[in-house]
This record gives sequence, C-alpha cells and structure tokens, in this order.
Amino acid sequence: QVLSLPIVVIVHGNQDNNAKATVLWDNAFSEIDRVPFVVAERVPWDKMCDTLNLKFMAEVQTTKGLLKEHYFFLAQKIFNDYSASLEDFQSRSVSWAQFNKEILPGRGFTFWQWFDGVLDLTKRCLKSYWSDRLIIGFISKQYVCKLLSTEPDGTFLLRFSDSEIGGVTIAHVIRGKDGSSQVENIQPFSAKDLSIRSLGDRIRDLGQLRNLYPNTPKDQAFGSHYNSEQEG
Repeated sequence: QVLSLPIVVIVHGNQDNNAKATVLWDNAFSEIDRVPFVVAERVPWDKMCDTLNLKFMAEVQTTKGLLKEHYFFLAQKIFNDYSASLEDFQSRSVSWAQFNKEILPGRGFTFWQWFDGVLDLTKRCLKSYWSDRLIIGFISKQYVCKLLSTEPDGTFLLRFSDSEIGGVTIAHVIRGKDGSSQVENIQPFSAKDLSIRSLGDRIRDLGQLRNLYPNTPKDQAFGSHYNSEQEG
C-alpha cells in the first residue's frame, strides 16, 4: 500500500475554499513517514511564508514572488498584532486555527479565505500588473496613509482590499490649497468589475490619479496595459 496525496470530498462549491486550505496545510506541513491524517497543529511562521509564496507564484504563474514587506503585513494580519517588529514574527509559530478557523477581527472570513480571494483575483485579472511590480498589494491602510501623506497631489498606489474578499483598491492623495493632505481609498474592484473594464483603463479614466508611488507618471507605468479605445 502507498499513501496518496490528500483528498477532500466536498458536496458544494462553497466548500472548495476550505478544502484547498486542508490540502495545502497537509501537503506543506505533514511528515513523509507520519501516521495517516496526523498533521502538525502549529508550524513556524517562516515555513508558512515559504508555503504562501510558493502557492502564490504557482497559482498566478508568475516569477515575481512575495517580498519581505508583504510577509510583514501578512504576519500582522494573521496574528492580529500591529506592534511587533518583523524580527518578532520570525520566531513565532502559526496554528491551523489562525490560518483557517478563526474569523479575522471585524471581518466575516478567515485569513486563508481572504488570501485565496487575492490569489484568485490576481490570477484572473492582475497577473501582468503584479509581474510588472505595479501592485504593492499586501499593505495596510494605515501604512498607506503614512506613505502617501507627504507625497504630491495625485500620487497613488494599489493594494488588496482588507474588507472584501478578492478586491483591489486604489489609494491616492488629495492636497488642499492650504497644503493639507488627505488619503482616499476608491471602492474596491472585484474580478467581475475588472472583466467589464480592465484595471489599466480604469486608472486612465480617473483624472485625479497622476503618479504611481513613489514618482512614476501613470501613463508611463500603465501605458502598456491600456486598451485602444473604440471611437463613437
């Protein structure tokens, strides 16, 4: 006899997400010579980072993986800890419950359900933008405000929505005549929205967007992603 790869039987498509989480955890963290169905309940955070990165690159089919600052944001999210440093997280371990059992604070979904939504959106609509490093993506709203608040009017960046599964939002700075700055977040775009009009064309449409953070003119950054417009 030989052990197969893990199989999960589901009865409805809405269970697909949780089934994928079970298979991913089992593939990544079970020992080769284990007793069947015995999987570690907790794993080191750095091993989880490697797994998320490999999964992201394989699903999206990109050579551009996650960066150190992305891991920092993901750690803050999964551990619900915004005071720890990057080094603090490296010595921690993450549990199955934190990964796909406990609902994220103030949300209606787990960490994996949120991450899987980002995967699906990027794979379907944002692959070329991600591969060109036009999307920061994994960054908190608070840190975006800190980055953009000192930038010129119309500076913007792209981040994955915190509040919705599978959404990408544009954060941009508006400067008043008195020099005060305000950072606005545009309503997130879903895969359905981006199938109607692409992200590049939406960015071209929005006159208030001028430079991709830190200082690349938007037409230079996104020009190759614009579709030629039909007249009439």
